[in-house]
Amino acid sequence: MKQTYKRIPMPVRYLINTILIIAFLVLGNMIVSGGVTNRAQSSLILQVGIYIILAVSLNIVTGYLGQLPLGHAGFMAVGAYAGAIFWKSSAAAALPTGLAIVLGLILAGIVAALFGVVIGIPALRLRGDYLAIITLGFGEIIRVCIINLPDLTGGTPGLMGIPKHSSFLVVFTAVVLSCIIIHMMMKSRHGRAILSIRENEIAAESCGINITYYKVLAFAVSAFFAGAAGALYAGYQGLLTPKSFDFMASINILVMVVLGGMGSMVGSVIAAAVLTSLPLALQSLNTYRMVIYSVLLIAVMIFKPSGLMGTYDFSMSHLLERVINAGQLRAEKKAKKAGGSNG
Repeated sequence: MKQTYKRIPMPVRYLINTILIIAFLVLGNMIVSGGVTNRAQSSLILQVGIYIILAVSLNIVTGYLGQLPLGHAGFMAVGAYAGAIFWKSSAAAALPTGLAIVLGLILAGIVAALFGVVIGIPALRLRGDYLAIITLGFGEIIRVCIINLPDLTGGTPGLMGIPKHSSFLVVFTAVVLSCIIIHMMMKSRHGRAILSIRENEIAAESCGINITYYKVLAFAVSAFFAGAAGALYAGYQGLLTPKSFDFMASINILVMVVLGGMGSMVGSVIAAAVLTSLPLALQSLNTYRMVIYSVLLIAVMIFKPSGLMGTYDFSMSHLLERVINAGQLRAEKKAKKAGGSNG
């Protein structure tokens, strides 16, 4: 007799996810704002949130589209300065804080997305090393422009007096929205088209998929969220300097995606949290901490080349379904074993 598994209805799935998200935001805000964590721990938590957005946004191009950009910090820089300049202006104009935060994040994302389109179009014919070189050049051009526009960006000394809008609630609401929007996009026909380009670009084009459109879309969406993360970084630091967005910043974000597993959102989240927290956790070891940090990265890449999570994406609904059907799954395993032994 054919077994039927119990499925959680879609409205119930949405309700469960909504309750868990609200509980996470409320409890997290109570812990951080209530003085349970010290200043260093609270600062680390905010950094983790910002780097999660950067990692999942880069994963769109690197993991899902299958390209290798090395200029993600450039999009972050564009968004950071756009958001910072807007927030400084909004503070002078006495704009309500909540409205200023939302508009600043959206503006930062849009400005970065426009740069993503500018980079995406010439990069259409490029892959691998060639794309890496052009995006690396873009990141450096952005940094040099920031240095040479002191009236707008503050130049080398940096842009100071940025309102510190990046609280736990603001940062992790942005994290949740970023993950949900990217997840929904990748489950839509747009996401399936992007994945098909990664698997076989020629076959995808022969099936009628507009390669140009979807490559530019992936770059633009990735840049949008990187720009929003940059604005959050500006609101967290209160000060921006060009050296914060150098080549190594792009490499750090790329390492998070590769370590977590290219194409796995939950992998990017875990890797961003681990790699952001690890240097602080090893701080007591002083001079050896960066050596240990590097050795751990190398070990993971040797023994788990596909990353911590491979291409796996976590789903709370699927986990609950497995728990609900655990008894039935165990019975099926026993039946298979019994059938095998009888054979």
